[in-house]
Amino acid sequence: MEICSGGELFDRIIEKEYFSERYAAKVFKQILQAINYCHTQGVCHRDLKPENFLFETKDDESDIKVIDFGLSKILDASTKGLQRMKTKAGTPYYISPEVLTGNYDLACDLWSAGCILYILLCGYPPFYGDDDQEILKMVKKGKFDFDGEEWDEVSEEAKDLIKKLINKPERRLTAQEALSHTWIKTLAASSKKDKLTKLNIGQFRQF
Repeated sequence: MEICSGGELFDRIIEKEYFSERYAAKVFKQILQAINYCHTQGVCHRDLKPENFLFETKDDESDIKVIDFGLSKILDASTKGLQRMKTKAGTPYYISPEVLTGNYDLACDLWSAGCILYILLCGYPPFYGDDDQEILKMVKKGKFDFDGEEWDEVSEEAKDLIKKLINKPERRLTAQEALSHTWIKTLAASSKKDKLTKLNIGQFRQF
């Protein structure tokens, strides 16, 4: 099997303590590219989270790889990605509301991606609680905010992308559409000199 010695994205976020918006865009672009490839091949991952992305090396410029397809679903090619799924699969912090109702499609992966981006930019999840039941109750409501001081320095473009991913399925961006978003096209292709934003590491470690 391929060796990815750089560790999990989850661990990298904690390790860095400071995370730049530009670096987040670079990483998130690769996440979207992985999702887009899976979806064009008729594969729904269904358990996207920072623990399921590995860096090839410990270098900051390392590429990342998506792993753990244990909950993934290979769709019928004839449906062109529109096949509905019913199995309630996923992880509470990242699972989409429609998965909880047992009627969803490929778009569930983009909700999870939106939750990952939210965490990359502030250090804690958009939906949280003291236990899984409380977290899932928040997920079902689908309401989140950018009220913490961690968001003061985050661009409106980044917040716009999050809102278009953590959204109702019919209004949610596809992976291809997200790759064309201004925030990705501007920051992921720009110079590596950037402003660093401190993450709330304490809150990140707790969840």
